[in-house]
Amino acid sequence: QVQLVESGGGLVQAGGSTRLSCAASGSIFSINDMAWYRQAPGKQRELAARITSYGTTNYADSVKGRFTISRDNAKNTVYLQMNSLKPEDTAVYYCHALVVLTTRSQTSYWGQGTQVTVSS
Repeated sequence: QVQLVESGGGLVQAGGSTRLSCAASGSIFSINDMAWYRQAPGKQRELAARITSYGTTNYADSVKGRFTISRDNAKNTVYLQMNSLKPEDTAVYYCHALVVLTTRSQTSYWGQGTQVTVSS
């Protein structure tokens, strides 16, 4: 019913920047919270940043001041600008969205994940 398609990421040098995008499509009435999670090898998936439909944001302490989450409600798209990258930011980054469907039910969706590798 809803697909989240991520783009961006790849290999980046430490201290560099990259931007992730995630576009939602399908039977969407509206989207509430959107977020980026990340999962490093051998670790649990963790929240990196979240943004509400009103633009309120919150960040993991480990990325505060370096990452910025934003969204374009008209395009059903969320972005993650990642600056001053560190090797410990290496992970698979997953987009997440709480979608209100055209049926007015709310459902949680995940993207397929995109790899970000930061080289030292």
